[in-house]
Amino acid sequence: MSDDINSCGGREDTVSRLDAVEAKLVFAEDLLETLNLTVYRQQQQIERLHQQLGRLAEQLAGNTTPAEARNLKDEIPPHY
Repeated sequence: MSDDINSCGGREDTVSRLDAVEAKLVFAEDLLETLNLTVYRQQQQIERLHQQLGRLAEQLAGNTTPAEARNLKDEIPPHY
């Protein structure tokens, strides 16, 4: 009787379980690829922002020194 279970229903159950595992694996591989691409793009963006921040810091350092520090109260708004 145990041969009947293993040969009929057991095989179909094993095949369906294997199919489910394969589907999950494909999904996991696709998700991993998507996440890797996302991390790669974010790292590129971080590097660009870091370069921009460095350039802005250089501009700021070149435009004002502590002796020349601007006071916003002394500036006239553009509508005057």
